[in-house]
Amino acid sequence: MTDTAPAPETTKADWTSDQEPRWCPGCGDYSILSAMQLMLPDMDSRPENTVFISGIGCAARFPYYMNTYGMHSIHGRAPAVATGLAIARPELDVWVIGGDGDMLSIGGNHLIHAMRRNVNMTILLFNNQIYGLTKGQYSPTSEVGKVTKSTPMGSVDQPFNAVSVALGAEATFVARTHDMDRKHMQETFRKAHEHRGSSLVEILQNCNVFNDGAFAAITKKDKRDSMLIQLKHGEPIRFGADNEFGVISNSQGKAEIVKVDEVGEPALVIHDENNENPSLAFSISRIASGPYEPTPVGVFRQVQRPEYSSVVNQQIEVAREQRGSGDLNDLLASQPTWEVG
Repeated sequence: MTDTAPAPETTKADWTSDQEPRWCPGCGDYSILSAMQLMLPDMDSRPENTVFISGIGCAARFPYYMNTYGMHSIHGRAPAVATGLAIARPELDVWVIGGDGDMLSIGGNHLIHAMRRNVNMTILLFNNQIYGLTKGQYSPTSEVGKVTKSTPMGSVDQPFNAVSVALGAEATFVARTHDMDRKHMQETFRKAHEHRGSSLVEILQNCNVFNDGAFAAITKKDKRDSMLIQLKHGEPIRFGADNEFGVISNSQGKAEIVKVDEVGEPALVIHDENNENPSLAFSISRIASGPYEPTPVGVFRQVQRPEYSSVVNQQIEVAREQRGSGDLNDLLASQPTWEVG
């Protein structure tokens, strides 16, 4: 028996297509793309076994710039298309790319069902709190009072919290990162990809044309220590330039920011991303009302549950064993049938 030679190592160039990225100069999408192309050579992945599926929007151009298989699909339907692929070809690495409008508006239904089913795919949700491709209308994550072309007197809609939505749908992996920290993005993407089941990563991403600086109050380098709450599994939730702040669960079960020297470290929440009950993770996701308050980033939840395509394909194999190749006429005449007249 001849030994199979190991596949050659890849470089960023192997994952980069011959298409020139065409986003607005300074767009946060460039840093996300670069983080991905630099990360994949260090992972157990191959371009020929990788697929990027997107919907419609600025973020949805991502598959063009990856030297992998890919599909620019229908607005909001990327999770549905990816579900079909993940079931038919479970050996592939399936990534789903979409923006906050694509994923949480027209695609909201497809997104939550992909997550609740625990389909094996890694979903990257680029959140810039605006519709960028269609030139600046408010999106499902825009803040109340947001003045745009479609809300000239200010939005009256309560915005979605993407992490809260994913936790409510009981996704088995939920995380948040941002486009100003390549190392954090890559670490988060890697963890999401290694998880077996549905993984959702919200990426806070700047649209420098239609919503510039939306996250500057928390993601600028001089703001991060005091405004980003780094979630670390098994550790007390602390943050601040001197770790002077922490998070407790108050008497109502609500996550609350406190000064550590006033309550003591034993009172702080120990972050447990493997907690089967998503309630505490959900509460932590609600700490910030918007990107102007201390905001949690990192992995909120990572639990194990049977993965959808594996279970479906097991059923298919059982059906084949029980019924052989099957007969179309028998199928059409099976189950509830009746004669008219």
